[in-house]
Amino acid sequence: MLSTSDLAGIDISLTDVVDVVEQAYRTLADGRSANPRKLTVKPEDGHSVSYAMLGRDGVREVVAIKTSYKHGLDKSRDQQHYYTTLTVYDDVTGLPVAMMDCGRIGALRTPAVSALLARECAPPDSRSALVIGTGTQGRLALPFLLTTLPRLDRLMVHGIHPDGLAAVREQLHHHFPERELEVVDDVRTAAAEADVVVATAGQHTRAAVESDDLKPGALSILVGHGIAPSTLQRADRVVATSAAQMKVTGTDMADDNGNFPAVDAEFPDVLAGRVAGRRSAEERIFAYNSGLVVTDIALGHRFAQLAIEQGLGTRVSLWQ
Repeated sequence: MLSTSDLAGIDISLTDVVDVVEQAYRTLADGRSANPRKLTVKPEDGHSVSYAMLGRDGVREVVAIKTSYKHGLDKSRDQQHYYTTLTVYDDVTGLPVAMMDCGRIGALRTPAVSALLARECAPPDSRSALVIGTGTQGRLALPFLLTTLPRLDRLMVHGIHPDGLAAVREQLHHHFPERELEVVDDVRTAAAEADVVVATAGQHTRAAVESDDLKPGALSILVGHGIAPSTLQRADRVVATSAAQMKVTGTDMADDNGNFPAVDAEFPDVLAGRVAGRRSAEERIFAYNSGLVVTDIALGHRFAQLAIEQGLGTRVSLWQ
């Protein structure tokens, strides 16, 4: 059993995380991994949402199940509860490897995916990025973007929570102490000046960047909230980590009839070189980062390996 505190003490570089996540996508594209559609349960009043995801990593030869439960979505951020776990099994020996809190894994793999999307789909010579939101996913968005796009020199963030803004600044200076952060109040004006826009805000955000706010060639990446449906509906090109998952978890981006535009490329195929992420410098691209469980599995297994090497965690005899 690996707790939140066990995993917090494990040192892993941003580059290592990106490499593990990229390998997971490439293995999936090669047909060596399995990533079935996630199951979702959500009550009619929308106060909670839960997911269950099962997958198999064909390189690491492990099977894992991830569960995710969010409660209090109708309340303020400090009143919400979020619990997520990952249970990993060795598919060679048939034995369980670990059950762990999946919070840090998700906090790392999601911005790593956004960074890979930016590497493959951002306009050529991108120099500016805007992150909308300062929660868990917003705090590491800029350090990961700099890992894959080191030439970025204007780093903007929009948020309303002072503690969140402080955390974004702290994370940026921890990983890139020489870089400066620009806090912007007018998110739509900032979006018009950004080559890459990453929307990570919570569902109660007032930020709603429209398609017309984006400059030609801009890449908008949706992780949470902060950009309007027009950025998808009027995009020149749509890239999704999974077209099926976008229709399950991205319903707020559908048009008035509940329809989505066709997905031009799924990201595993982009990384595998089977389809282009970007075709021209001028096209506006919308990218949907819903997260695939194979990335959680790969990164979770890596954390389990490091934890075992360092003697972390608690051994339990659950099935004995």
